[in-house]
Amino acid sequence: MGKHIIEEAKRCLQCKNPRCVKGCPIATPIPEMIKLLLEGNISEAGEKLFKNNPLSVVCSLVCPHEHQCEGNCILSLKSSPVQISSIENYISEYRLSIADLAPEKKLTGKVGIIGSGPSGITIAFILALKGYDVTIFEAHDKIGGVLQYGIPEFRLPKRILETLKQQLLALGVKIRPNTLVGPVITIDNMFRDGYDSIFIGTGVWKPKKLDIKGETLGNVHYAIDYLKGPSAYNLGDSVCVVGAGNVAMDVGRTALRNGAKTVSILYRKGIEDMSAREYEIEYAKIDGVQFETFKTPVEFSPEGVIYIDTKKIKKNGEVKFVTGDTKKLFPCNSIIIAISQGPKANIVSTSKGIKVNTLGLVITDDCGRTTREGIFASGDVVTGARTVVEAVHYSKKVANAMDEYMQKKHSGEL
Repeated sequence: MGKHIIEEAKRCLQCKNPRCVKGCPIATPIPEMIKLLLEGNISEAGEKLFKNNPLSVVCSLVCPHEHQCEGNCILSLKSSPVQISSIENYISEYRLSIADLAPEKKLTGKVGIIGSGPSGITIAFILALKGYDVTIFEAHDKIGGVLQYGIPEFRLPKRILETLKQQLLALGVKIRPNTLVGPVITIDNMFRDGYDSIFIGTGVWKPKKLDIKGETLGNVHYAIDYLKGPSAYNLGDSVCVVGAGNVAMDVGRTALRNGAKTVSILYRKGIEDMSAREYEIEYAKIDGVQFETFKTPVEFSPEGVIYIDTKKIKKNGEVKFVTGDTKKLFPCNSIIIAISQGPKANIVSTSKGIKVNTLGLVITDDCGRTTREGIFASGDVVTGARTVVEAVHYSKKVANAMDEYMQKKHSGEL
């Protein structure tokens, strides 16, 4: 065990009303897990973490801890907070290596899970452990969704996802890779084949475009596509990333690790206005990513990004951004657009009764019930792009609603 893990654990004050727990979207039992660790009960600590959050090992690495558990630690008021994320990761990694999961019992009920991102994996673990027959339909060759194809290896080691996959298989979960539900297999086909309830957790994989001239050129790409397989791209020496969120930072850092000599983030506002976590911005700087602010792209060309300067002004107490008239060229070999993404319509366009909002997101109630009976949804396809821990938190409620639905269905109450 790393010395710093013990030292950090001993710093915990075991508060009676822990602010850290209140700051966690899924209410991780932080003081309890630390106490069990120091008492030598790491296995029990790991079980408690997994029961509360099946993706604890992932969340310990990718959550914005500075705004959640660690940001609310009482010690942060006068010094530095307990490094809760490191402690949770150590315990969760240990539990991952020794876990021997088995269903509680055998229940009648067949579940189809479309998408194996954070929500799909959470639903699969909860319902498989209860004893349901679970099948995952994954459009790609590996499970994980955004965890596999949207978060770089240097932030989330993919061996973790492989271990989670093996645990799901050991529970009896069936996985159909490279299966896109909608064009060939449909929701109606699944109900025909005996699925009692279906979960949609397909995420948001449709890139948002800037809709400016030059966006179809060969040197222009989209972030969500690039991160799926960076080695397939020949970006050249200089890369320009348009966007200012966490995904833009991931793209910049990934491009540098895959041969680009210079990577620049081009943003129409200032660094202080960026939506990316401060932590991610600092790491991008450390890795060598450059920041070109107050530049608004208006066109793409084979030579780079054509932009106009932007100025931040205060008028009547209100901050506004005004643009100039002169077009300038920011030279680069390749351009990657990273301005968020939305849901694809593969399922809703081939299925009746599933309503979506104006953004194409699936409409559900508070427990993930869609407008078609027997179909549930959660995660980014419902809320838009959010954090992993938020997806897990909501999906726990959805899994319980699916359990309740199938129990009623097989008892004749429906």
